Amino acid sequence: MKKIGYTTGCFDLFHIGHLNILKRARLECDYLIVGVTSDELATSAKNKKLVIPFQERMDIVESIKFVDEVVPQTSYDKMEAWNNLKFDKMFVGDDWKGTDAWNKIEKDFQPCGVEIIYFPYTTHTSSTILRDILDKI
Repeated sequence: MKKIGYTTGCFDLFHIGHLNILKRARLECDYLIVGVTSDELATSAKNKKLVIPFQERMDIVESIKFVDEVVPQTSYDKMEAWNNLKFDKMFVGDDWKGTDAWNKIEKDFQPCGVEIIYFPYTTHTSSTILRDILDKI
């Protein structure tokens, strides 16, 4: 049976950390769906002004050979995403592991049989670091 994987992100200022997550995720499933966070959701939740417009970020992620399907992420409700996409595995950075929010998500997904897989966060490169550097130039 085909294993469907799901991960999400803003993918703003696309960098090696993003690529590594997508590459690793694809090794863990047969079909990888990636949710790209909408400008509105990123702005409302993180009060973050994105550099790359939403449609361009969708196009960039869609062009990555490890990605089979790209969908807009307009809500952080992971169960809503599962109801629409029926994935078997969800991939997330290990900086979220053990947090109250993700402990609850893990518990919520147990009856659905969804496995949550945490990947190491790329500490040497991040959009935040890149944004800080750009701000200084």
